[in-house]
Amino acid sequence: MKECEYQQISGTAQTPSSVPATTLLDGGTKKPRLQRKWEVFPGKNRFYCGGRIMLARQTGVFVLTLGLILCTSGLFFIFDCPFLTEHVTIAIPIIGGLLLFFVMGSLLQTSFSDPGILPRATADEAADLEKQIDNTGSSTYRPPPRVKEIAINGQVVKLKYCFTCRMFRPPRSSHCSLCDNCVERFDHHCPWVGNCVGKRNYRFFYTFILSLSFLTSFIFACVVTHLTLRSQRKGFVEALKETPASVLELVVCFFSVWSVLGLSGFHTYLVAANLTTNEDIKGSWSGKRGSEDLNPYTYNSIISNCCATLCGPVPPSLIDRRGFVQPTAVLLPFSSREVPSYTEKSDSNMVGGVT
Repeated sequence: MKECEYQQISGTAQTPSSVPATTLLDGGTKKPRLQRKWEVFPGKNRFYCGGRIMLARQTGVFVLTLGLILCTSGLFFIFDCPFLTEHVTIAIPIIGGLLLFFVMGSLLQTSFSDPGILPRATADEAADLEKQIDNTGSSTYRPPPRVKEIAINGQVVKLKYCFTCRMFRPPRSSHCSLCDNCVERFDHHCPWVGNCVGKRNYRFFYTFILSLSFLTSFIFACVVTHLTLRSQRKGFVEALKETPASVLELVVCFFSVWSVLGLSGFHTYLVAANLTTNEDIKGSWSGKRGSEDLNPYTYNSIISNCCATLCGPVPPSLIDRRGFVQPTAVLLPFSSREVPSYTEKSDSNMVGGVT
């Protein structure tokens, strides 16, 4: 099965910006300064370092994640590693450092990268779509149809229309209500990493939770070994008094390891089946809705599914957030992007996974 490819759409349909920034030239004349696309990006994201880093607007839980990992690991290297290096092996701090490197690297890649945001339709594209629909029916205005049906590997897949982005979402895509973006191969919005998890950063997210499972288990086992060796010499109470930081590490790791291991196991199942969290919770292809629809995206092989999800080059970003906004671009008015009221209920925009 071949992956569906989508061409980059010109990012001219952005939220209306204020008067374009200007620069003062010699003689007192003003020349409009070209704005980059991240400066007028319509989604609810924060950008840093000139648009190179992007995060969700709510970053409090992400800061908590960084604090827990760095503080627990720092206490481990300061209070446990010296004793374990002397009485056990010097390999313990080396292994711990490698695991921490993988955890922090994959976490930052997941949090700071574009998860696979789909650019919104331009005003001309949206008007053309509505014109095509109007020409197929009566001359009076009517809203675009909510779904289209396409066939993928013999299985009928419905494409839903997004009234915010004004386009039909590609297969496996969904609109995140927290970030206000349509994300390709949307898995879930994870507050712990401060970003959506989608096609472009899922492999980094999986690497993060897997390496975090190993790091948490490793620190927990090393702290238990440290306290056990000390208690054999001076007693358990004296051992706790000598290294109170180890007790804190033990508590944090004990309550964290079970949820992290469970999450790693769940996403390992999803990778092996070539499913997303969104599809699994909705029961799109797992029979939870009482249907016998088979997953059209599976390769019928665990190894092939893992390679398709985790291997291969990372697809390019479609939003071109560091590109320049063309000065002649016609911006889409905000009022026209509001969802009109219809009698039918709007579909669920996203499924937020709590990780």
